[in-house]
Amino acid sequence: MAKTNFQSIDEYIAACPPESQAYLKQIRKLIRTLVPDAKEKISYQIAAFERNGKNLIHFAGWKKHVSLYPVPAGSEAFERQIAKYAGGKGTVKFPLDEPLPLKLIERVVKLHLAVNKKQAKGESK
Repeated sequence: MAKTNFQSIDEYIAACPPESQAYLKQIRKLIRTLVPDAKEKISYQIAAFERNGKNLIHFAGWKKHVSLYPVPAGSEAFERQIAKYAGGKGTVKFPLDEPLPLKLIERVVKLHLAVNKKQAKGESK
């Protein structure tokens, strides 16, 4: 992906490898459903959602996978579920040759949302 300075998530997704675009659209739709008041933005030259002035989650498309950043802290059960997708510090990678684990992505978004709500109330983690 040579282009940078994306102005919208639509523009970002259109520039991603064609193989990843359907998954990116699914992730975007899921986040919009779960957090309807989140604002779409481009952050670090990838797609992101912001809520209460803070980045909630980032997602990116690649030739062989899509990624979510950052990985939230969760229960031991969550940590075990997410472990097979861990792809470096704070990253989860979902291969394009497997069905997108929407329930797991939903948990990731909900964990981020819980932290975001606490921050908005001025509480620490």
